[in-house]
Amino acid sequence: MEPFRTLTSRTVVLPAANIDTDQIIPARFLTTTTRAGLGERLFADWRYDEQGAPRARFVLNQPAAAGCQILVAGPNFGCGSSREHAAWALSDYGFRAVISTEIADIFRNNALKNGLLPILVKEPTARWLIAHPGASLGIDLAACSLTLPDGSTVSFPLEPFARHCLLEGLDELGFLLAHAAEIDAFERRA
Repeated sequence: MEPFRTLTSRTVVLPAANIDTDQIIPARFLTTTTRAGLGERLFADWRYDEQGAPRARFVLNQPAAAGCQILVAGPNFGCGSSREHAAWALSDYGFRAVISTEIADIFRNNALKNGLLPILVKEPTARWLIAHPGASLGIDLAACSLTLPDGSTVSFPLEPFARHCLLEGLDELGFLLAHAAEIDAFERRA
């Protein structure tokens, strides 16, 4: 997993509330155990028509979305089933962070385990972000802060362990393996 320290990117906005994991990555694409290629299936039912052609009006199919690494979403993002593929699809597409006023707990945990930063903001900030698609934002993970285009900063909550793992580019297994010598020494003493 790639370390996450800072990020500056424009935003893509999906303002709908209650975007669930089946909308993020439809169940018919859950036949893989790897994340490679899932970005092409991200929001598939919204991005493509019945023949598989891109829907020009969908935000990810518009030229302004190219290269954006921050998704701003409506409340209750990632609700529904516990599929880890949703976080995989967002990451494989190129998103590094998702911002909302509310992110479903299971999705949030899956995102953190896969290097995708879920950022919770208060309603006024969310309203501004939704009203300004394409805004350039800065994220400083060490400071847990989001810098808006006017230079103002907004703090966001993140538990210390998740922050440490993202900063170091570790998942939970990687964290344990980094302490293997200490664990072995403890076991020998016990």
